[in-house]
Amino acid sequence: MKNMHTNLKTIALILAIAFSVLSSSCTATRVSLGRKLKAASATFNVLDYGAKGDGHADDTKAFEGAWEAACKVEGSTMVVPYGSVFLVKPVSFSGPNCEPNIAFQLDGKIIAPTSSAAWGSGTLQWLEFTKLKKITIRGKGVIDGQGSVWWNDSPTSTTEVMLESSGRLPSTKPTALRFYGSDGVTVTGITIQNSQQTHLKFDSSTNVQVFDINVSSPGDSPNTDGIHLQNSQNVVIYSSTLACGDDCISIQTGCSDVYVHNVNCGPGHGISIGSLGKENTKACVRNITVRDVTIKNTLTGVRIKTWQGGSGSVQNIMFSNVQVSGVETPISIDQYYCDGGKCRNESSAVAVSGIQYVNIKGTYTKEPIYFACSDSLPCTGITLDTIQLQASQNPNNVPFCWEAFGELKTKTVPPVECLQSGNPSKSGFASNIDSC
Repeated sequence: MKNMHTNLKTIALILAIAFSVLSSSCTATRVSLGRKLKAASATFNVLDYGAKGDGHADDTKAFEGAWEAACKVEGSTMVVPYGSVFLVKPVSFSGPNCEPNIAFQLDGKIIAPTSSAAWGSGTLQWLEFTKLKKITIRGKGVIDGQGSVWWNDSPTSTTEVMLESSGRLPSTKPTALRFYGSDGVTVTGITIQNSQQTHLKFDSSTNVQVFDINVSSPGDSPNTDGIHLQNSQNVVIYSSTLACGDDCISIQTGCSDVYVHNVNCGPGHGISIGSLGKENTKACVRNITVRDVTIKNTLTGVRIKTWQGGSGSVQNIMFSNVQVSGVETPISIDQYYCDGGKCRNESSAVAVSGIQYVNIKGTYTKEPIYFACSDSLPCTGITLDTIQLQASQNPNNVPFCWEAFGELKTKTVPPVECLQSGNPSKSGFASNIDSC
């Protein structure tokens, strides 16, 4: 009888423990589910934070308020709704204390102010996202920099009235949309147009995806790069149309493992690596692939440009399946790049090696190929495979090469007789690669 009593007590204790564990588990499940439901329903609409959306009232504080709320909730969504136009001054949507997986749902239109009072003495960016993890900008909306008031050296009558009433705009022109120090960035669906300067910039960011976006500004709008990459790694850009007044895509120092495909470029200056090495700086770029792209009515097609006096290296670059139409110079390496003013002759250079051109076809208006490499550090490892470029103007122009070494994998149109085979006798390349 005593043993039975003891056994009953043991069973009761086990049942109590089991019930406690089950209860705790259920509570944890409810908490986890509650968090997920909260995140799923955590949408923060700028209209709920006082935005007018009439294109005239200053909606900056409403955007800041909505962001502050969204920042605290993992998986939240900040909503810029369709059917409204929001005037927003320079603003930073910043971490690093924000929760991850925030979405910025842009379906309406955001416009930049055109009065000098909104810009103060000048700023480098208009809309900025900094130090965030897994941030997504998505939707069918528009970011409009209203950049024409910044572009005109000789203002139109409309901009003259604007400038007279509001004072002169600062000389520093902002990037429209910039990401800095962020990981897991996605930009998709949106249109960025008429930027004051660069449309979309990624600086010191990793694991970036850009797809199904449109960039649009006139071909003569100065310095309006489409997408600018700097110190960023693991970047994919695809299924997008980029029309601007400068490089459709500009890949700067510190970039590696960049993959660009199925992009339409033009008007603009083409797809460029550089410029690199300005003011005797070191530049390191490697593992870049550009393929299945169409480039139309641009200054260059695919280009590498470096300043004299720089150091570092550009290596392992692939340009493949590029269709050009009405492009001044479809294939270009320029190690004597000089953007305005006078540039000194200098012996040091950014080393350029391992550059592959495969299946580049279409029409040009100035010269088909331009390889101007450094006297002291020639270009090496250039390969040309299936190059077919027809002149739509200046049919007598031939490819130009200077200190360019590599190999012709196939016959080319036009013939490239100036590319030297083998390797140069000059040394120094290895040390530049090692410095990266």
